Amino acid sequence: MRFSLPYKTKQFFVVLIKLSIVVGAFYFIYHKITYNDNLDFNGFVLFLKQNRLFTLKNGLILLGLSFLNWFLEIKKWQFLVSNLKKLSFLQAKAQSLGSLTASLITPNRIGEYGAKAMYYKKSQRKQVVFINLIGNLMQLSITILVGSIGLILFYKNHTISLDYFNVVKGLLILLTFSFFVFFILQQTKYRLQKIDLIKIKNKLTDLGLKHSLIGLTLSLLRYLIFSFQFYYILKLFNVNLDYLQAMTIISSMYLLASIIPTISVFDVVIKGSIALYLFGLVNVAQLPVLSCILLMWILNFAIPSLVGCYYVLKFDLIKN
Repeated sequence: MRFSLPYKTKQFFVVLIKLSIVVGAFYFIYHKITYNDNLDFNGFVLFLKQNRLFTLKNGLILLGLSFLNWFLEIKKWQFLVSNLKKLSFLQAKAQSLGSLTASLITPNRIGEYGAKAMYYKKSQRKQVVFINLIGNLMQLSITILVGSIGLILFYKNHTISLDYFNVVKGLLILLTFSFFVFFILQQTKYRLQKIDLIKIKNKLTDLGLKHSLIGLTLSLLRYLIFSFQFYYILKLFNVNLDYLQAMTIISSMYLLASIIPTISVFDVVIKGSIALYLFGLVNVAQLPVLSCILLMWILNFAIPSLVGCYYVLKFDLIKN
């Protein structure tokens, strides 16, 4: 006999879930901005004022770049999922930003997969998860490709001294983490065996060369926009680096940050630590680097997540 909760009880739990996600999102964003261990918030605001970042021109340019960044991400999702379901731009926007908010405290934004799948019928959810995976792999591929070129150029042009004790310690931590991941995979081996690899291959084929190239192109454009935004902020902070020199460091930073598992809300800490080391090799002061990292996080993660709160509250979980 199947037990079913009364409709009003379901509504109560749905509202509770929505509020929990939204309140959690606000709390984590507020905590990360105001209680940053590496950067005093008051000092951060003062630094922005001193560098005239609050002028109308600079504000419009920075917000415009963030808008383009997320516009391309939404268009990419709208395009990739079009073989399964035709979405309007507003629908794709709701799914992209709503899932961003819902994935706030999950490792490597893995909660995004489940959140997007909730917008679709049960029979379509595996395909949605797969399509989302492909979209993220496209962005990761661009990050690895451009970052590898940047890292090679950076290594050729700069003398990098390594603390071998810390390197060994880092490798041991990575090895321990790898064993942990292997253990988790072994525990879920039965489930993994149920995945039909032939179906996955067929889905890759169904995606087609045209879809793949357009998806990669949108990913590349998005990468160029947010990396240029990083460079533009550095120039506002009077960091004396030419575009090519700055891009080798920025692309190297994104590459190294992308391979470190983390929770999205701590992404700013990981990027900050890597950026401090890389920019320190070219004698860039800590304050502009940390301020740039935090501002990028606010523009491209915190603000879109707050907008996504609206779509989380609007989402009809019972209907879906």
